[in-house]
Amino acid sequence: MLCGNGKLGVNLMQLMIAPTVAWKASDNHAFGISPLLVVQQFEAYGLQPFDNAPGFPHMTGAPGSVTNNGTSTSTGVGVRIGYLGKLSDRVSVGVSYSPRIRMSRFDKYQGLFADGGRFDIPENYSMGINLRATPAVTLAFDYARINYAGVASVGNPSGPPVVPLGAANGSGFGWKNINVFKIGVQWQATPQWQLRAGLNLGQNPIRSDDVSFNIVAPGVMTTHYTLGATYAMAQQSELTFALTIAPSRSVTGPSMFNGFGMPAGNETIRMRQYGLGVQYAWKF
Repeated sequence: MLCGNGKLGVNLMQLMIAPTVAWKASDNHAFGISPLLVVQQFEAYGLQPFDNAPGFPHMTGAPGSVTNNGTSTSTGVGVRIGYLGKLSDRVSVGVSYSPRIRMSRFDKYQGLFADGGRFDIPENYSMGINLRATPAVTLAFDYARINYAGVASVGNPSGPPVVPLGAANGSGFGWKNINVFKIGVQWQATPQWQLRAGLNLGQNPIRSDDVSFNIVAPGVMTTHYTLGATYAMAQQSELTFALTIAPSRSVTGPSMFNGFGMPAGNETIRMRQYGLGVQYAWKF
């Protein structure tokens, strides 16, 4: 059923441009504000079972605007505010906040996302503390909150009962709000080498009842491990690299099509991630 018509998948791209103005209120306290200029592009293909296809349940109030319509573009404007304070020679703190960004609708997919194709950026905020344990060792602790449930197309449950896709309060991916905790350490091992390690512990936003709808968006990751380093090649140039590994994580739940004349059963979504970053910097 969900193997697609030849091919199943989605593509979501987000670009945020954040010009920033900062004000140093005193030697130890600074405030900043960044207008956020956001552009999103989305495409879905192979989701014919959700587009009132013959033999399947009627799931959308706008048939023909669910799948295989090419790329659709959405734009919006938001803001992020922040504070950075130096409490002592060893301790600094920071906080930031960005309210929900209301985006224009994905017109080509108004039958997929709730509220006629709207896919907003959720409210989020974070706070952290930076501790210089020794002249060579720095520790960092962060906490972040992402309020996915405040965006209908992301946070509304997929069912049951199934509310028509694309409706003002239509079914969504069922993502819940999550907390994210991070810890990192940096060691100035030599005048040329800075070594880093980090751990990211988050919550899985996807409930077992929403597994079917999240086959195309299996964001179930909860743990990321990172290693990195910077090498000062010369007085004016440096090379930085980082490796991220997120072990496999899965969620299993009953199929949303149970009870629609289909064989009853469970479905499982699973993901693992690897990332590698390389950066070269030239200091003027």
